[in-house]
Amino acid sequence: MMISSWRRRRAARREGKLQQQRNDNGEIELTVPRDFRCPISLDLMKDPVTLSTGITYDRENIEKWIEAGNFTCPLTNQVLRSLEPIPNHIIRKKIQDWCVENRSYGIERIPTPRVPVTSMEVSDILSKINVACMKQNGKGCRDLVLKIKSLAKESERNKRCFVSNGAGCALSEAFQAFSRASFDENVAVLEEILSALAIMFPLDVEAKGFLGSASAMRCLIWFLSSGDLSRRRNAVLGLRELVSIDERKVNELSDMEGAIEALFKLIKDPICPTSTKASLLVIYKIITSSPTKEKQVKKLVNLGIVSLLLETLVDSERGICEKALGVLDGICNSEEGRQMACNNALSMPVLVKKILRVSNLTTDFSVSILWKLCKKEKTEDDASVILEALQVGAFLKLLLLLQVGCVEETKDKASELLKILNLHRNKMECVDPMDNFKDLKRPF
Repeated sequence: MMISSWRRRRAARREGKLQQQRNDNGEIELTVPRDFRCPISLDLMKDPVTLSTGITYDRENIEKWIEAGNFTCPLTNQVLRSLEPIPNHIIRKKIQDWCVENRSYGIERIPTPRVPVTSMEVSDILSKINVACMKQNGKGCRDLVLKIKSLAKESERNKRCFVSNGAGCALSEAFQAFSRASFDENVAVLEEILSALAIMFPLDVEAKGFLGSASAMRCLIWFLSSGDLSRRRNAVLGLRELVSIDERKVNELSDMEGAIEALFKLIKDPICPTSTKASLLVIYKIITSSPTKEKQVKKLVNLGIVSLLLETLVDSERGICEKALGVLDGICNSEEGRQMACNNALSMPVLVKKILRVSNLTTDFSVSILWKLCKKEKTEDDASVILEALQVGAFLKLLLLLQVGCVEETKDKASELLKILNLHRNKMECVDPMDNFKDLKRPF
């Protein structure tokens, strides 16, 4: 009799019927019907989809399986004839009904998922954008780009689908096509294309080729100089894409009128940390890689880049701190830059404080800048910078750095700095570097 009862309960579970059991505390536990569970995760499916083999999985799990390079059905091991799963609306509705029936047990109804975009739909949209570009149909292209933005923002899966099907390249080509005409006439479509491109970053080489054309780069500088906050942010992200691996674009950018001023303004009046880091990276590339870097450094020094960077370093996150120190290190390669840094009261306290703080990169840059400033003072009669470095604890920090360890170049500079500082130790007693920050208005 007991065996027969057990068999009936087992058969009921196999048929997907709801089984209720009481746990040790007397509380009723629900068993999710087998057909409602994903064979991969064994969890309740939220977006059931069926493969070409006829097996139903939860979309998120099966897409991860396929993206990992698996082209077989996990359950049957059969080769998939198509990698595009089909939504299983019947199972989804049954799951939703089951959730509603058991809401008294705390089961929430799963929402009806949006149907994701397919590769065929993406190809169709991109093809229409290409036609609109050839006809110079700005309104038609803008409507299609708005559709791309809407679909890409719906889910990460949609975004990956657009990226994998060449949306970045198509949008970059469209940006180039409309930028050749008057900016004023095409500003609306150009703004939307750039906004959509920002979703597709990073771009491939072909897409960067279109975005790096002369007309497209001039348009980016125009947006960076005169656009609203969103335009300026997207423009500097576009420039970051171009200069990240192509030195030719760095050279072209450095020669464009208004580029340096616009980048400086974006640091002075920040929009967001991402745009600030992008601006610093572009400036760093210009002042370290461009053939006209001396001219650009002089221009930045005259704009007040040294004091701006030091104020930024007082309270900034790791990414901004590293890039700001990198730019300051590049600026200090010039006589004008070193002189401005020596004359700024924040230089020594900030630089010494960053050693062995934040990251190894900030330590390397800080030591490099200190080395350049103290080497300058060593060749002159005035040793005020060296004395100030001693006062804020540079000697002890550098000793500790050598004990902890660092890269060879930084080690050599730290050793030379210690020799320079040691010559003046009898003139100034080292103090706690924190004392130099007690009067600062901004938190460190």
